[in-house]
Amino acid sequence: MNEIASRRESTRERLLDLAETAVLQKGFGATSIEELIVGVGISKSGFFYHFPDKGELAKALLLRYIERDNVILDDLFAQADALNEDPLHGFLVALKLFADMMGAMTEVHPGCMVASVCYQEHLFDREIHALACDAVIGWRARFRARLDAIVARYPPRVPVDLDDLADMISVMVDGGITISRVTRDPALMARQIMLYRAFVKAVFLGA
Repeated sequence: MNEIASRRESTRERLLDLAETAVLQKGFGATSIEELIVGVGISKSGFFYHFPDKGELAKALLLRYIERDNVILDDLFAQADALNEDPLHGFLVALKLFADMMGAMTEVHPGCMVASVCYQEHLFDREIHALACDAVIGWRARFRARLDAIVARYPPRVPVDLDDLADMISVMVDGGITISRVTRDPALMARQIMLYRAFVKAVFLGA
């Protein structure tokens, strides 16, 4: 990458970093292009070079957020798989690693970009809505695949819909973000994930 291309990429990333912080703090509707160009120190034409409109900015933010989520979860499950061949115990280890990661945060979680889109969905077109939906369904598919492998070896002790059980982690994480921000309790997220872990363990192993 030459120097000019490198500077352009750096400017784009700085715009995305600043926009992400602003959007998670106050939403897309309250985040202006003007504050972003001032914050990064570029002209309005410089902004439009990278993002033709605010919708394209939202798309880039979502794609980057989803990619980072996938990398984090891929890494957690890879670590767990390296330690366990048993699907249930591997899943439980991955959840413990996830809880530990969240527990290491000294500040409350900044928020969820997917949730931010959903809260202000009237601002976006179908493509942005589809990306947000794909992100949610992607989490469901990831965790459902793990649960399917568990069920093959450990029949549930209680009736449970596996899609609902897979969705439950998303519900707890997104809900945990909200409650931790309201209560200013950064440790809440880790506790909620550990509760989910205990519930999964009870479903497949009993009390």
